[in-house]
Amino acid sequence: MKTHFILYVKDQKSSCNFYSAVLETAPTLDVAGMTEFELSEESVLGLMPESGIRRLLGDALPDPATARGIPRAEIYLVVKDAGAYLSRAVSRGGILLGDVLMRDWGDLVGYCLDPDGHVLAFAQPAQT
Repeated sequence: MKTHFILYVKDQKSSCNFYSAVLETAPTLDVAGMTEFELSEESVLGLMPESGIRRLLGDALPDPATARGIPRAEIYLVVKDAGAYLSRAVSRGGILLGDVLMRDWGDLVGYCLDPDGHVLAFAQPAQT
């Protein structure tokens, strides 16, 4: 099963630039209404404009724009150098929430908010 995690964003182009820099990769899809980054063979990070999901689902969906900046979920990315990812995110406009530290569950993890207020965690297993 391939899984797509889709974030609703205010500005698709700006979010694409942020994630391209942080992930150090170009999107695999970048068209009006959807940008995608392949994270692995089984997972994709998608960026969809808030207005696009509203057009698609209409009034049945509460307007995501009214919740902008209120974290409701986290993307936990296991990477080889959590500090480098966190530094790139913060240098591109992410807001630092927590430095890379050893966490109770055995990973080195740093946290930030992306420009839309989604929580990003960059994790590195301690043995790496």
